[in-house]
Amino acid sequence: MTKIGKTRQKRLVGVVALGLAASAAVVIALLISSCSTPSSFAVDEPPVLPASPEPALKVPSPVRLKSSAGAAQWASVRHAVSVRASASSDARFVTRLASVTPEGTANIVLVLRRAKDRAGRLWLRVRLPVLPNGSTGWVPRQALGVYGVVKTHLVVDLEGLTATLLREERPILRVPIGVGRPEWPTPKGEFYVRNMLTRYRSPFYGPLAFGTSARSSVLTDWPGGGFIGIHGTNAPELLPGRVSHGCIRLRNEDILQLGRLMPVGTPVTIR
Repeated sequence: MTKIGKTRQKRLVGVVALGLAASAAVVIALLISSCSTPSSFAVDEPPVLPASPEPALKVPSPVRLKSSAGAAQWASVRHAVSVRASASSDARFVTRLASVTPEGTANIVLVLRRAKDRAGRLWLRVRLPVLPNGSTGWVPRQALGVYGVVKTHLVVDLEGLTATLLREERPILRVPIGVGRPEWPTPKGEFYVRNMLTRYRSPFYGPLAFGTSARSSVLTDWPGGGFIGIHGTNAPELLPGRVSHGCIRLRNEDILQLGRLMPVGTPVTIR
């Protein structure tokens, strides 16, 4: 073979080698691309997470005080707090509120109004379960829990010996009652229902009892004395009448009906 032929053969071999190398490079690039960027049909759908469970505590929407006829607001005491005579930490000390009642339930207060101090901190004026009856005071808003709203109001008539439950200012239940004897009078005034209890089930207290914020200046028939309760009786034949040590007694069927209709936090007027 001549020198020219050999030269052409070498060039042909080089071109073929370059072509093979280029093809191999293209194949490798495609493989790398297919590994780093999956095709649409090879992409797994992301797992669908289960829906979040319903929260155990639903915080109610904010409600303006006295936003509707017959509505009242209450709140639980989150921690022990000092009560002041006005909306200021420098105001006169009135009493101290505990977070738990003597009966072992969460302590609540009836909310009457609100105001801000000079620093812009919000305070609430609340009705207090202390003597003298009718006492009120101011506590920082952060010391109380969320508002609860009730549209009921219990009116106790000491002269007529009846208890009338109102809902949105309309009577829905009226029952005969027993009240305190002259030596153990049932106090008059504005109060509220602090708790509802069933553990006092007995012939004396009946199947259900309500604790109120009302206090007696003498011993009552409420466990531990002092507070005014609303409960059943083992002597319905004495009702209506002045038969108790200050507590308000109902026939058992009436206290059970009241238990279905009257929530904790309900304002109570004794007149």
